[in-house]
Amino acid sequence: MCALGADCPGLGSADPAPARGPPPKEKIEIKDRPSSYNGKLKRGELERKHSTRTEAKKKAPCPGLGLFYTLLSAFLFSVASLFVKKIQDVHAVEISAFRCVFQMLVIIPCLIYRKTGFIGPKGQRRFLILRGFLGSSAMILIYYAFQTTSLADATVISFSCPVFTSLFAWIFLKEKYSLWDALFTLFTITGVTLIVRPPFLFGSNTAGTEGSYSAHLQGTLAAIGHAVFAALTLVILRKMGKSVDYFLSIWYYVILGLAESVTVLFILGEWSLPKCGLDRLFLILIGLLGLGGQIFITKAVQIEKAGPVAMVKTMDVVFAFIFQIIFFNDIPTWWTVGGALCVVASSTGAVIRKWLQSSK
Repeated sequence: MCALGADCPGLGSADPAPARGPPPKEKIEIKDRPSSYNGKLKRGELERKHSTRTEAKKKAPCPGLGLFYTLLSAFLFSVASLFVKKIQDVHAVEISAFRCVFQMLVIIPCLIYRKTGFIGPKGQRRFLILRGFLGSSAMILIYYAFQTTSLADATVISFSCPVFTSLFAWIFLKEKYSLWDALFTLFTITGVTLIVRPPFLFGSNTAGTEGSYSAHLQGTLAAIGHAVFAALTLVILRKMGKSVDYFLSIWYYVILGLAESVTVLFILGEWSLPKCGLDRLFLILIGLLGLGGQIFITKAVQIEKAGPVAMVKTMDVVFAFIFQIIFFNDIPTWWTVGGALCVVASSTGAVIRKWLQSSK
């Protein structure tokens, strides 16, 4: 009996096979096997093409989606900054504490679900502690800057972070620091000088500054401190690489930030519950908007290149200027606008240059 079964031609016939020609079995192999084999090949090829097209559809994001996420993140962060500015009778350190509590409630279930633990790898714990302390300090300083100086000035100065990151990466990680990086640093210093307008360079004319000049100077120094600490945080994250889970890094940032905020509040004696119901709502929204902005910027970096993301991220400054004019009736001076152009150009140039180098 033929191994191919009842469908083989010539099976079931009582007549003997003719004497001439190849036996029926050879006819079957020559006639039938190539057609079935080719059919299988065609079906397999079609299935592979269909699966490839399906995977490409799944992997290919909507054009411009990453840039939209970046724009949305910039808007959420800017609105959160506006609420920090609008809150009355609540110290910046206390606002930081409330935000840490809110984020802790979100991070703990994520760590439990991902089974990463709460301590981290043994060789990375010192870096995680440094990351938590520096990151939380940067958060406290920028909130203090928002409260003591104008929204636009604090936002612009905080944008000098990429320039400081390149400098610290050269010092601690032995990364290359070129003449371009030095030029970007010079532009940043020029921009910050135009915003601060120190009296020994600009005289005693401090028109356009919000409040007293001493408060403006304190807010400016806090914004510079934020940029420095944020840059050091990025260098530490780069040092750890992918050996530490992202949520674990945020966990250290939240838990050490809460401990730091409570300690500072205890020393200053500034702890007080918000008296106004609107301030309490602002505190909740700051936590929600900050978390949402972090999620969207993370997703943007995952699906979009760093250069375009850095360019769209400059909308933080635009939103800050718009909010300052609309909600505080504070029109920035030309000194501030010039300083903003210098800082944004230098920070964006530093990021784009790193992106171009990595894409070669």
